[in-house]
Parts: sequence; structure tokens; C-alpha cells
Amino acid sequence: MTRYWTPLAVVFLLLAVAGLIGTWYFNVLAIVELRDFVGDLVTSGPAVSSISVDLLVVAVAGSVFIIAEARRLGMRFGWLYVAGAAVTAFAFTFPLFLAMRERRRVELANAVE
Repeated sequence: MTRYWTPLAVVFLLLAVAGLIGTWYFNVLAIVELRDFVGDLVTSGPAVSSISVDLLVVAVAGSVFIIAEARRLGMRFGWLYVAGAAVTAFAFTFPLFLAMRERRRVELANAVE
């Protein structure tokens, strides 16, 4: 079970867990309070809108990276990380992808030896 888990992969996995817990806490809070999630993101002033655009651009760039890197390394179902971000959070799926990418990188390096 611990095969190919480097310290870097574990760090990425821990960040994925933190991203899932942190974002879902606020998602649940928004649902309980019956808030307009998207409306709150774009109408709470220029600072929140700036952060929203910033994170959206990063998420799109990260999604392109995930698909391209998954193909390059021969990782199956790379698109699932991008799709998963829509139902969880990119703060969860991106570090999760990085953890799995690190494992795949180590696996390929060991196969060459």
C-alpha cells in the first residue's frame, strides 16, 4: 500500500485533505444559511471579485495542466480530477492529482531501473 508514496506525494495528499475539509466546511455553511453561493462570490465587492477571478484562472490553468500531464505520464482518467473539482473543490482535486502524479513519476522511474 505504501508503494511509490514519497514524502512529496504525502504532502500533496495532506494538502488535498485540507482543501477538501476547508472548502466543504464553507460550502455546507452556505447551504445551511441558504446563501446564493455564486452571487456572493461576484457581488461582495471588488476584492472578492478579484480573488474569484484569480482562483478561476488558476483553476482553468491547473485543469489544462492536469489533462496534459496525465496524458504525458500515461495516467488513466486524468479528466476525472477536473470533473471532480466541480462536485468537490479544485483545492482538493489539484493536490490529489499532484500526489498521484508523484506516485506515477516514481513508478515510471523505478520501471526504468
